[in-house]
Amino acid sequence: MTVLSEGELALRARRLKLVLTDVDGVLTDTGVYYSERGEELKRFSVRDGMGMELLRGAGIETGFLTRENSGVVRARADKLGLRHVFLGVRDKLAHLSEVVARTGIDANAIAFIGDDVNDLALIERISVESLTGAPADAVAPVRALVHCVTPSGGGHGAFRDFADWILALVGPAHRGSPSR
Repeated sequence: MTVLSEGELALRARRLKLVLTDVDGVLTDTGVYYSERGEELKRFSVRDGMGMELLRGAGIETGFLTRENSGVVRARADKLGLRHVFLGVRDKLAHLSEVVARTGIDANAIAFIGDDVNDLALIERISVESLTGAPADAVAPVRALVHCVTPSGGGHGAFRDFADWILALVGPAHRGSPSR
């Protein structure tokens, strides 16, 4: 990864209109819980939800782009009030054109945070013009490629760390307040 100047990072942050996140490994700790009936449960950090709210307050939308497609993830997206939810996506890079078409947002105004090898191709593409991140416990190839490795691991505030990093780059003169 080419190291970018603080000025270039800030320029990219100021043009952001959407921050997308993977779910498993970013918003969750990669653990999956099953009951005797086989029902899946996931643990989410409320701090990540506040990170999404803070970004929206600054005029930057948030959404999910994930291979996961479960009722639990849909319920979390609903709770967060997300307008942009892309579930069951096996090839995230190929799906970027669909994201652009459905949101009307150019790829250079979309940031992404992911954690595993299935995120690499999209991270490589997004990194060229926009911003990328990974949780502290992401796999090494992902950590090596992104602009921001968060201090927190997946499911423990990694998205919030990424949001705070973006908002610090945007700067107070360009930031709004939380929407609620």
